[in-house]
Amino acid sequence: MPGGLVALALGGFGIGLTEFLIAGLLPQVASSLTVSEAAAGWLISGYALSVAVGAIALTAATARLPRKQVLIGLVALFVLGNLLSAVAPNYPVMLLGRIVAALCHGSFFGIGSLVARSLVAPEKKSRAVAVMFAGLTVANVLGVPFGALVGERWGWRAAFWAVTAIGVLALAGIAALVPAWAGRVPPATGTGGSGPMPSRQATGTGEPDPVPPSGLRAQVRAFRSWQVWLTLTATALGYGGMFGAFSYIAYTFTEVSGFASADVAWLLMVYGVGLVVGNVVGGRAADRDRDRALVLSLLGLTLTLALFGLLAGSATASVVLVFLMGVTGFASVPGMITRVTDFAHGAALAASANVSASNVGNALGAWLGGLAITAGLGYTSPLYVGAGIALLSTVVMVIAARQARSPQVADRVPTR
Repeated sequence: MPGGLVALALGGFGIGLTEFLIAGLLPQVASSLTVSEAAAGWLISGYALSVAVGAIALTAATARLPRKQVLIGLVALFVLGNLLSAVAPNYPVMLLGRIVAALCHGSFFGIGSLVARSLVAPEKKSRAVAVMFAGLTVANVLGVPFGALVGERWGWRAAFWAVTAIGVLALAGIAALVPAWAGRVPPATGTGGSGPMPSRQATGTGEPDPVPPSGLRAQVRAFRSWQVWLTLTATALGYGGMFGAFSYIAYTFTEVSGFASADVAWLLMVYGVGLVVGNVVGGRAADRDRDRALVLSLLGLTLTLALFGLLAGSATASVVLVFLMGVTGFASVPGMITRVTDFAHGAALAASANVSASNVGNALGAWLGGLAITAGLGYTSPLYVGAGIALLSTVVMVIAARQARSPQVADRVPTR
């Protein structure tokens, strides 16, 4: 495993912790900064909105810069944001710190996925992306309990100091271990940046990928591809299906499955372990037959959510199904990212747009699930809503896969 991949995974872990740990610290933060629970909630929702905006804005603004330098700048922004949160004397500074940290989130995973896939052979690109996202999935498992544990023992500020330290380590790792040419795989020969860029042939990794578009205008042209739009739509709907159910899963556990409120934490960890497994399995499967793996994972999510709705009254079935929800929900992530960037010919803007699409899907799924509960359909209704959205994602992915196999399809994107 290239050392650069480990550094990227560490960065993903730190960013994931920043996103998730606040949930376990919210009461402490609200009390310490003397704000209401609703105001403290903006530390979560404000972060999510900033992710969606930053993914596009920062990627577009850094379109012509070397990707290694961009990643270093993004992680530096992440460190600054968490440092502001750690020392925040009041709520506005704390919210600013959350926004600054969030701005790097989407661009880091978008650009980082392109860098990760350039470090390995083409037939391992989805697995490389999965390694980078492993940090995020592990953070999903550990984020809330980590924040709660550290906050209880040493105060909520200590948790943000710890994440700041992780960010510094990731920054040093990326600077030392990621090659200068990473993310802009050259043709058979060539030099650039801070030194020579080895060819795919020279490193024994097969034919070279096309040189990705560097200018903003060329990257925008990537969105002329119907395959890019179909993949982004499938991503948004896939995430929407999973988060339509997940956003209200605590109510399903306590009101339908019969668990106590104290059980929700370990049940969410079971879900998080499923995410880790799905990330690994999905990356490997996508490298074998990507479109088939994506269709099967989305179909698996659809069936899991529907079955969960039917069997939510059983505590045992709920444990098994929430694990499978994590597995099938995240199995499509590595393949979706490599698919959208392949059809965009390596445009970083398309990779970051995929992250934005997932956040749009999160918001859509949570909104529709909430509407179902408000309509009096019960606490299993978000599971059925999620199944319906995931089924739409499956249909879109089937259409995309069939169109991609058609010899009449010409998805060629100018690289200059």
